[in-house]
Amino acid sequence: MQSTVDQPITWKGVGLHSGKETTVTVAPAVADFGVKFKRVDREVEKLLIADIKYVSSTDRSTDLSRGEDVIGTVEHLLAAIWGAGITNAEIQLDGDELPILDGSAGPFFKNLQKHSVEQEAKHTKDWFVEEIITFDDPESGASYIVMPHDELVVDVILSYDNYDIGGQHASYSESQDFGDIAEARTFVLTSELEELCKRDLIKGGSLDNAVLISSGESAVQELERALALLDRPDKDEILAQFKSGHQLKYSNELARHKALDLIGDISLLGYRLKAKIIAKKPGHTGNAALVKHLKPLLQKSVKLKGKPKYDPSATPLHDVLDIQGFLPHRYPFLLVDKIIELTDNRVVGIKNVTFNEGLFQGHFPGNPVFPGVLQMEAMAQTGGILALHNVENPSEWDTYFLKMDNVKFKNKVFPGDTLILKLELLAPIRRGIVQMQGTAYVGDKIVSEGELTAQIVNRNTL
Repeated sequence: MQSTVDQPITWKGVGLHSGKETTVTVAPAVADFGVKFKRVDREVEKLLIADIKYVSSTDRSTDLSRGEDVIGTVEHLLAAIWGAGITNAEIQLDGDELPILDGSAGPFFKNLQKHSVEQEAKHTKDWFVEEIITFDDPESGASYIVMPHDELVVDVILSYDNYDIGGQHASYSESQDFGDIAEARTFVLTSELEELCKRDLIKGGSLDNAVLISSGESAVQELERALALLDRPDKDEILAQFKSGHQLKYSNELARHKALDLIGDISLLGYRLKAKIIAKKPGHTGNAALVKHLKPLLQKSVKLKGKPKYDPSATPLHDVLDIQGFLPHRYPFLLVDKIIELTDNRVVGIKNVTFNEGLFQGHFPGNPVFPGVLQMEAMAQTGGILALHNVENPSEWDTYFLKMDNVKFKNKVFPGDTLILKLELLAPIRRGIVQMQGTAYVGDKIVSEGELTAQIVNRNTL
């Protein structure tokens, strides 16, 4: 179910890149609100949705912007929100960058987990990937494989062959404790320090909020040059701490942190992704490119409203001869050819449209179009099988449709098309009254939909 926090939760600290102190608060929000940011230091406070379309920079962090409002380094808090199962929250910030805290999502996650509360009225918005998706980002060199799975699983593979750390691997699945990766800290190579200093990207960095990875014999000199550029008064302490050895929390802490970053960036889809992701050399630039690649696939899936899979070569649950045992309809008005799925609350039927059907002589000469009213009839007959599936001796019962609401015809149907007819119960069947949502598909298009209400009647009472 959807969830939010039971009270506002606040953190204070400096931004990793800006070095400025900021305060961030995660406040409760109503169901279906989503995750949105608000700059409370502005005269006019505007909401900024945590969505991939607002990503303005992926240079060492993920930054969002809209107009003059900038929200920097959002990935750790977004990952913690995801890990705590929170789906609705208003994030209030009095600056342009979230505090880095200890360089991980741990401080965020621990408090959010304590204060997460369910909103039982609404289900979460989940996206189950149905096919294998491969994606390579030429800009960053990152590569990804996204595979169908019933929960989010992240496998991260890193390779630093020229450094002491070598290669690392980390795996996280949604059924694990998110704390397993939440406390993994951000990191930087000593060879990158001087360039980052020149670009003002680590003003708030320290060995308390980042792991510094040695790039070899020149590491100390690289750190000294960076500290001189930063004009840090505590440079002697930092050098001494680095020389004494800055231990990793885990042998694969870097890979765990990359998994954490990936989850924070993936949350910008706006849905809770259900898939297994194998990520090689991931980073914010590659992650953002992946999410932009996935977004239209998600939108297509949502638009199709869970289109059933149809394999014409598979043996159906019921063929046309079986269907005649359920329904009284016969030629030329039996409009269901087979049933491929049937449960207590859902049925999927198939109608093959052929030019041999007599109706095309008059609808229309030279422009054959399968009538919308017959699409509804085909849905009704398919729904009748669902209704009669729930009674004993279905041959003794009929279904009579009482009304159709919110009927829409979205695309034309022509001879040669195969209609996939999906009917789902909107409420339990009571006193013989059946309420169903019907959707008809041709290929990757919805051609018609509507809410159908019918009554089951025993033939002997007519």
